[in-house]
Amino acid sequence: MKRSIFSVILAGGKGTRFWPLSRSLRPKQLLRILSPKTLIRETAERMFPLAGPDYTLVVTVAEQLKDLARELRGVPRGNFIAEPEGKNTAPCLGLAALEVAARNPDGVMVVVPADHWVADPRTLRRTLRHAVRLAATGDHLVTIGIRPDYPETGYGYILKDRSLPSDKIPSAALVKRFQEKPDAPTARRLIRRGALWNSGIFVWRAAALIESLRRYQPAIAGLLEKIEAATAGKSLTRPTPRLGRVIAREYKKMPSISVDYAVLEKAAADAKVVTLEATFGWSDIGSWSAVHRMMHRDDDGNAANGKWLGLGAKNCLIHAPDRLVVLLGIEDAVVVDTPDALLVGDLKRAQEVRELVEELKKRGLGSYTVK
Repeated sequence: MKRSIFSVILAGGKGTRFWPLSRSLRPKQLLRILSPKTLIRETAERMFPLAGPDYTLVVTVAEQLKDLARELRGVPRGNFIAEPEGKNTAPCLGLAALEVAARNPDGVMVVVPADHWVADPRTLRRTLRHAVRLAATGDHLVTIGIRPDYPETGYGYILKDRSLPSDKIPSAALVKRFQEKPDAPTARRLIRRGALWNSGIFVWRAAALIESLRRYQPAIAGLLEKIEAATAGKSLTRPTPRLGRVIAREYKKMPSISVDYAVLEKAAADAKVVTLEATFGWSDIGSWSAVHRMMHRDDDGNAANGKWLGLGAKNCLIHAPDRLVVLLGIEDAVVVDTPDALLVGDLKRAQEVRELVEELKKRGLGSYTVK
């Protein structure tokens, strides 16, 4: 009997949010931020009890493939799908859906980002098993919503519609609509209305995603059909030279668009998206300020990795594995020391590090963003 559950790990991050520690060739998922293990290894290991290494697919970009395969030696080399170029999540999940459907036409994809943090993996897996049962019975696209702890402005939100009656799948509801990252007052209003954080964790049958792309994104679906026609029974994970050329040619024509915009927002309007509310302790670790929030802090609110001394320092984050860093009378700061670059900034503006990386490139300093 063919295995029906496939974990699909999205691992195409560019390494901009955690500069200077992360770079394009050392992206966030390969960092050891909150434990001795890399984020992607933690992700894979908490998913193995659900699908197992042989049914774990890793979707990444070509330049990161070698490092990711080395990090996840337990995952067969034939389970890595390399995008010719980054095109956001809709095209790459379309590729993954083709691969899953080829292995099992009834296969269910459990899609998880490679670089998130989960406090309670058992509860996560229990929630995902509920989602798999729901997705396997029809064409529902299931997203996992997180009950908010505070009015976060860096996350998207899910607004729920009517609940789905089910004794076996608790807390399931149709999605009314998605809300992009709000300002603080809007985030507070959303929480009062019972909105959930959009975790970016999805569950659906591969065939259901392919059909949704045909309906809502016919251009993407048409290009995927050309790729599928060229496979001739070959795997997308080990393409022949000819298939590789076809993938590169058709992929170049793909729009760069997230699966949220491409499919989920439209499918929600057609009552085809379901959310499961979950409380397993979650963060997308999207900035240095998120790391500070999750780390152990001293009585003055400081959190640190490495050598440091603070005199009057309050509410700071320090990452200094090699050199001593001394903070004198500084508050709300992030300090990240690496061999070739030093970041000193306002912890409250940590979301702007991505913009800082773009500015480095504009000023001819792009070499500091690579490795």
